[in-house]
Amino acid sequence: MRYIRYASIAIFALALILVAMANRGTVTVRVLPAELADMAAITPAYDVPLFVVMFGGVLAGLILGLIWEWIREAGERAAAARRKREIEKLRAEVRRLKQERHEGKDEVLALLDEAS
Repeated sequence: MRYIRYASIAIFALALILVAMANRGTVTVRVLPAELADMAAITPAYDVPLFVVMFGGVLAGLILGLIWEWIREAGERAAAARRKREIEKLRAEVRRLKQERHEGKDEVLALLDEAS
């Protein structure tokens, strides 16, 4: 199973390298549209290889998707934490009730009864 994982990672890495080599041409990336850049009197533009733009878009999409899912699952995490607190409270109450039930009894018998 480990070899299959390594083989798939190697194939994926090879595919990324091939895509990067095929898209080495430079493109101009402008931060602002031309109309806004003229009004602001700044023209932030960068010449970068096309594969950097492609991989950057994929990476930005992954990060946005992870953040979106983390926010979406916040309610489920809060409900799980509430359930955990409730379970701990109930376990503490069970321990307290067992101690009350075994009060004044032989300690060995109380331990044996608690194990069952």
